[in-house]
Amino acid sequence: MKSDKALNNAANFAASAFASNPTGVYATVFKRAFDIVLAIAILPVLIPVIAVLWVIATRDGGSGFFGHLRIGKDGVPFRCWKVRTMVMGAQARLEQHLKDDPEAAQEWAEDHKLTNDPRITTHGNFLRRTSLDELPQIINVLKGEMSFVGPRPIVEDELVRYGPYRAMYLSLRPGITGLWQVSGRNDISYDERVNLDLDYSRKIGFFLDCRLILATAGTVLKRSGK
Repeated sequence: MKSDKALNNAANFAASAFASNPTGVYATVFKRAFDIVLAIAILPVLIPVIAVLWVIATRDGGSGFFGHLRIGKDGVPFRCWKVRTMVMGAQARLEQHLKDDPEAAQEWAEDHKLTNDPRITTHGNFLRRTSLDELPQIINVLKGEMSFVGPRPIVEDELVRYGPYRAMYLSLRPGITGLWQVSGRNDISYDERVNLDLDYSRKIGFFLDCRLILATAGTVLKRSGK
């Protein structure tokens, strides 16, 4: 199966990647503890919200959640969970859209995003702009696959875009939020995003993480997600 092949290929990155682990007591010990404490504290509030969003997402007969294969710390692949915001058969619709629209194909090749994405459901646009679709990722945080703050989780094909900084990405847990989200996530190039991840890896700290989490709340209220 294609997903099994992706899992095997992604796991091989762990063996070939050059080690570039973050240093400092917070980055190596307390960051994970902070993630667990914060996740447990807010989980009772999020569960009812996630449940309501799940019900809305299932109204078309499809699954309420969607787990997309992403590359995590040390090259370990994991399912990054979201409330489903795409129509059923989204991959086939994307392939046809890119075939019919050269400008969209170019946009996708550059950023792996589309300004006008034909796969998004009616409720999906709202969930993405408010980032509410990402709430289930708190499960990824509790499992140790993600952190509240870190690089944006990427797919296997995107690792090459990190070039010499691939080891930096693989040394960190991907984040629900990060510098990329509070720095105009829809308006920055991929190279700028990589540089933001690199900058964060050099400055990891408790107060920085707190500032980014608070700043993300403001970004969500502005509905600037995508």
